[in-house]
Amino acid sequence: MQQWKGEVKPDTLVATVPVVVNDSSQVSFLALGDSYTIGQSVNAADRFPVQTAKLLNQEKIECTQPDIIAVSGWTTGNLLGFLAETDPPRPVYDIVTLLIGVNNQYQNRPKDEYGREFLLLLNRAIQYAGNRKNRVIVLSIPDYSVTPFASRSDTALIAKEIDEFNAVNRSIAQQAGVQYVDVTGFTRLAANDPSLIAADGLHPSGAEYTVWAQALVPVIKAALQ
Repeated sequence: MQQWKGEVKPDTLVATVPVVVNDSSQVSFLALGDSYTIGQSVNAADRFPVQTAKLLNQEKIECTQPDIIAVSGWTTGNLLGFLAETDPPRPVYDIVTLLIGVNNQYQNRPKDEYGREFLLLLNRAIQYAGNRKNRVIVLSIPDYSVTPFASRSDTALIAKEIDEFNAVNRSIAQQAGVQYVDVTGFTRLAANDPSLIAADGLHPSGAEYTVWAQALVPVIKAALQ
């Protein structure tokens, strides 16, 4: 999966929002992940964290531009390694999302390794949310088996493994008491709707990310109450 490999480049890490730690009038938002969070092959405005913040602002919930720590190709181990050396721009966030694991599946990495590393990442996410578990949202791994990229692969096996990895992250999220939003079903609709796939034939389009954002907004609104 060439689109998810390669060296980490500084310009793929988005964290340019000025730090305003004591400004309680705005909702701060940190998004952790991989190509799905950085929005590979879509405009910056179409990334799901950016669209989510925009929808919140439209509903009179003032939200900062999200800080995004995500690079295409990252596994759970890659994200852990980065966070071990680099802190997010703010010490505490009002909302933290975590979506990662597709590269673990693609690279045939063990599910037990994924579970261990995902738990460590989730604990970090909870820490970044000021230990407010209801402010942390795990998103399920999308199913790329329906994309043109996967058309010559064993798509049934891909879908099965995605479900298995999602069973791991869902169980960990539930045991930790954090929020969980399942976007996998949304991505499978792309099997009959090519508009939900980006021009690269692999990643979600801006329209697909809109659906994710719309699913996240009520969860975030409830968490902020």
